[in-house]
Amino acid sequence: MAFGFRKKSDKPSDEPTRDERVEFIPQAGACLVTTHVRDGVGRVKFMHRQESQAPADNGWRIFGEHDTQDYINDGNPFVIMDFNQVCAIEPALIGIYDFPVGSDLAIERDDRIRIIDATTGREIPPENFYVPPKFRA
Repeated sequence: MAFGFRKKSDKPSDEPTRDERVEFIPQAGACLVTTHVRDGVGRVKFMHRQESQAPADNGWRIFGEHDTQDYINDGNPFVIMDFNQVCAIEPALIGIYDFPVGSDLAIERDDRIRIIDATTGREIPPENFYVPPKFRA
């Protein structure tokens, strides 16, 4: 099942189906995601934010753990996805939503999930993460 959602027939009423839109972040826009991430070939590994290329584009470019340079350079491995749908695949992306253009980040997984600044190798402290409005105190 794509995105880890259950089929409509076996889901409890409070869980979204694959076709239902999930909104973690209001008006989050769209981003480019590799087909490996979209199709569940591997987990999200790298995130880079560049200048928006269109009004709906939030600038995020999301790469998977199996995305080699050859894969990236061979044709166009990217698809446009709603950022909230990508957050449904990897919830850690919610926290990076408002990071500035030029952010170059990586997800490290060991005993926990950590977001690393790929340019410095430093872990991003939790207090720097975006918190959606409905979860703010």
